[in-house]
Amino acid sequence: MTGFEITGASAADMLLMRDWADEEGWNPGDSDRYAFAVADPAGFLVGRLDGEPVACISAVRYGAGFGFIGFYIARPAVRGRGYGIRLWHAGMERLDGRLVGLDGVVDQQDNYRKSGFRSAWNNFRYEGAPQDGGAEEGDAGFEIVDAGTLPFGLLAAYDRRFFPAARDAFLSAWTGLPGRTALAAVRDGHIEGLGVIRPSSAAHRIGPLYAATPAVAAALLRRLARHAPDGTVAVDVPDANPAAAALFEGLGLAPAFETARMYTGPTPDLALTELFGVTSLELG
Repeated sequence: MTGFEITGASAADMLLMRDWADEEGWNPGDSDRYAFAVADPAGFLVGRLDGEPVACISAVRYGAGFGFIGFYIARPAVRGRGYGIRLWHAGMERLDGRLVGLDGVVDQQDNYRKSGFRSAWNNFRYEGAPQDGGAEEGDAGFEIVDAGTLPFGLLAAYDRRFFPAARDAFLSAWTGLPGRTALAAVRDGHIEGLGVIRPSSAAHRIGPLYAATPAVAAALLRRLARHAPDGTVAVDVPDANPAAAALFEGLGLAPAFETARMYTGPTPDLALTELFGVTSLELG
């Protein structure tokens, strides 16, 4: 391990981590790193070999009791040499004493189980251009509005139903960054859905996608897809909500990628029947 050291990530490293994730086929959002940085500025680690970045991981703290592992990548040229596992231990040490979650690709899930993680559900990335049809918001009694026009406290309280800890700073950046669109479904002053679309190197990514009913989810999805150049979008859909996969398949989207949401302890009590798309595979 001579010449290998672990440091905090710089702004340039954050861009590099995004490019590495893209090379792995994860298709992160173009501007995700800006929201990631405010979630936990010290939560991104880079392994350097003789000064050159060769591996990375994020170990982001939320509140006092939750953390999330992501961006766990060792460059192909150094795999199998122990650098990745050293970085893994550094990330997990940073989250010691917390419930920890991650979204694991299929070929790494056994390794995560050896580290104490247990599967909670699977995420299937659905891609395509949603077909027209079904009730629009006016017909179903709800209205779709720019989420930025709502009091932020309402958005944060709504998001809290779907995530194990408060993440106000992250959510503010995630919904408000230039180039992305955040829409909320509102009925009688209450939020019944929230969706965010952001540019990516391939299909525009939608996440989160929360909705009280499949009809609300479908209306949000179609409205968000209008902001993709060719209407093609990608959503990471949890199979913990059986209605979600049926909805996306009915709208003409097809599964293209799979991960497992895993935790080191009990699965958090979340509103899974209203979760139609997770926010991010990197930060939960």
